[in-house]
Amino acid sequence: MIRIANVQLWVNDQDEALEFYTTKVGLEVRADVTLPEMGDFRWVTVGPAGQDEVSITLMAIPGEPVMDAESQEQVRTLMAKGFAGTVFLTTDDVRADYEELRSRGVEFTEAPEERPYGIDTAFRDPSGNHIRLTQVTMAGV
Repeated sequence: MIRIANVQLWVNDQDEALEFYTTKVGLEVRADVTLPEMGDFRWVTVGPAGQDEVSITLMAIPGEPVMDAESQEQVRTLMAKGFAGTVFLTTDDVRADYEELRSRGVEFTEAPEERPYGIDTAFRDPSGNHIRLTQVTMAGV
């Protein structure tokens, strides 16, 4: 059986991203491992408490030879625009979570708004990644 274990977000700074996702968004650290035998490659994952089967990998943009300089810059440019990846989070009460996250310093790009599928809002992480927070009310979404 194939399962989704991790999804990846590129980040400019793993420490900054880890602080944002744990302290401000409220996710928990799943892994923070540095592998000296792989050039100090650092594997950092976070996820919601109580949902252990899926994690978000906060992946630093690798240098050469893994990724050439032009590709690194392209990823940074797309990230800054919010087009390098999106995480869709769901909640039972988007308006309450919107207020809670704002009180922790999360800067939202959209206030909660009624949509055909539910109530939706959005914020961006320090690297520019687009995060949607939705209270789904439509079955099958």
